[in-house]
Amino acid sequence: MKKTVLNNGLRVITIPVAGSKTATVLAVVNFGSRYETKKTSGISHFLEHMYFKGTKKRPSPKKVVEYLDKIGGSFNAFTGHEYTGYYAKVRSNHFNQALEWVSDIFLNSTLPQEEIRKEKNVIFEEINMVKDHPMMHIQEIWMKTLYNDQPAGWNIAGTKESVSGITRNDLINHINKGYVSQNTVVCLAGNIDSSKVGKFFKGIKNQEKPFLEKVIEEQKEPVILSENREIDQFHLCLGVRAYGAFHPDIYVLDVIETILGRMMSSRLFIKIREELGLAYYIKTEAESFSDSGFLVTQAGVDVNKVEKAVSAIAKEYRKMAKVKVNSIELKKAKENIKGRLALSLESGDSQAFYYGIQETIKNSSLSPEKFFERIDKVSSNDILRVSRDIFKPEKMNLALLGLKQDEKKLMNLL
Repeated sequence: MKKTVLNNGLRVITIPVAGSKTATVLAVVNFGSRYETKKTSGISHFLEHMYFKGTKKRPSPKKVVEYLDKIGGSFNAFTGHEYTGYYAKVRSNHFNQALEWVSDIFLNSTLPQEEIRKEKNVIFEEINMVKDHPMMHIQEIWMKTLYNDQPAGWNIAGTKESVSGITRNDLINHINKGYVSQNTVVCLAGNIDSSKVGKFFKGIKNQEKPFLEKVIEEQKEPVILSENREIDQFHLCLGVRAYGAFHPDIYVLDVIETILGRMMSSRLFIKIREELGLAYYIKTEAESFSDSGFLVTQAGVDVNKVEKAVSAIAKEYRKMAKVKVNSIELKKAKENIKGRLALSLESGDSQAFYYGIQETIKNSSLSPEKFFERIDKVSSNDILRVSRDIFKPEKMNLALLGLKQDEKKLMNLL
């Protein structure tokens, strides 16, 4: 991997993959839903959609997508809390076409008024889809549980009300504020040639990146947030506040996450599914934003067994903070982490995402080898120390989706 900073401040990451027959171009801007106001909530995601609706060179949605369809390319975009990205993956002989296409939608989208009107309805249906998908919607409730009424707690897609009010001028102002050179990373992976990046991205504005207001975290006691709904399976997220991306203990958190719920032999999978038979799916994940983070366990259980599931998960959390992990379980978790990452980075596009997102958030990136070194340094003492820090009642949060529960009993379990 090589990082180059162009004269205009644009960062370019190149990842040659020997023998690759494909090439990936990824442009990521450090500008997502956390940079929005209540009035413009969802605008980052809306803009991501609009970048496929026409450019000066490709004046219609069909012209935009047909260009890469004709060569069998894979392309899409995504919006997160702190970044938005656009990518294309093609056969390596079409690399220049992919680079030109990504730069075109990134810099030259015309945002046609009629397409704005139509796309609002598309986004309304996306909002409906997520709300009707309990496994997805519980994650939105979880974020609201943690961050309440601030950008980190709002849905990335916004609300129907906020999206309805977004204008073309709002979209243009959003671009001018955040889609700038020092806020953008272009990542190339596979069989690539970086010599034309400067040419294709010369039109990007050369100005400083926008300011990100820090997340407010003032929790002093457990918090429960529930949405009552008549569904066959009850969904819950039980977790704790943890660390931001720059915190030195995020590697310890990776190991804790894996021990608890990232393996089929993890503690919670064995306890909740295999021993108690409470859930078909259960998983634990740790997430780190630039200035905040969390660890959460998500599961779907019978509506009459919610208390039993919450009690069992909380018990495993407390156990992590009381009893040292033995050397065998620690080694298993470390090797699992390293193996999963190695497998995930077999393709060029996955490497582009791996390095590109890191660079976007941290202005630096860690190679897999360096990451493995950090994981290997994690000790059982580190795990006990971090567990005692995060698994405290005043950091506990519980999000619920399903038929109404006795929240007083659940609160006592936390």
